[in-house]
Amino acid sequence: MRTRLMATVAVSLALGQASAALAQSSTPAFQNTSSEAQRKANSSQATAELFYMIQQLQGEVRRLQGEVEEQRHEIDRLKEQGRDRYIDLDQRILDLSEKVSAQPEAASAATGGADAGSSSGMATKEYRQPGAEERKAYQDIVDLIRNQKKYDQAISQLYEFIDKHPEGDLTVNAYYWLGEVYLVKPQLEQAKQAFTIVATRYPDHRKAPDAVYKLGVTLDRLGESDEAKRRMNTVVRDYPNSSAAKLAKKFLDSGGS
Repeated sequence: MRTRLMATVAVSLALGQASAALAQSSTPAFQNTSSEAQRKANSSQATAELFYMIQQLQGEVRRLQGEVEEQRHEIDRLKEQGRDRYIDLDQRILDLSEKVSAQPEAASAATGGADAGSSSGMATKEYRQPGAEERKAYQDIVDLIRNQKKYDQAISQLYEFIDKHPEGDLTVNAYYWLGEVYLVKPQLEQAKQAFTIVATRYPDHRKAPDAVYKLGVTLDRLGESDEAKRRMNTVVRDYPNSSAAKLAKKFLDSGGS
C-alpha cells in the first residue's frame, strides 16, 4: 500500500514537472510570434503613413508649381503689355515729330500771329473739358501717385485714361503725370517720351512749361546735357512768366545738375 502511494506521488510529480517544462518551452515561441506580428503591423502602419505624407507633399508641389506657372504667365503678360505700350508711345512720338515742324506755321496762319492772351506767344486752343466721371478717374490716379505711391498701378491707369479720354484737357495732364511717374521710378527713356508728347503736341497747354522743364531734367539725367540746356532755355524764352521758367533759370545758372 505504501509502495503504491509512493509510486502515485512520484508519477504526479513527474507529470507536473513535465507540464511545467512544456509550458516553459512553449512560452518564448508564442512571445516571439506575437512580437513579430506586432512589428509587421507597426511597419505596415508606418509605410501607410509615409505613403500618405508623400502624396500630400506631391500634391503641395503640384499646387506650388501651378502657382509659379500662373505667376510666370502673368509676368510675361505684363512684360508684353509694357512692350506694346512702349512701342505705342514711341510710335506716337515718331508721328508727332513729323507734324511738329509744321505746327508753328499752321498755328500762325490760323490766328494771324501770336495770341495776345498767351504768355508764350503761341496760339491757344480750346481743350475738351472733362465730365464728372472723367474728373474722378483722374483724381483717383493722382491719389495713387501722390498719396499711395503705387506707381505701377498708376502707370497702367494713366494709359487706360489716355485711351478712354483722348484729346481732353486732363489727357494732357495724364501724359505729364506719366512722365513724372517714369521719372521717379526711374525709367528715363519713357519719361523723356511722355514729356516730349506734352512739349511738342500741346505747347499751349498749362502743363507745357512744366513738361518742357522736366524734359530738360530728364535729358540731363540721361547725360544729354547740351539738349537739356537747350530745353531749359526754351522754357525761359517761351514761358517767361511761369514757375517752370524760374526753375529753368536756376538750372542754367548752376551750370546743369
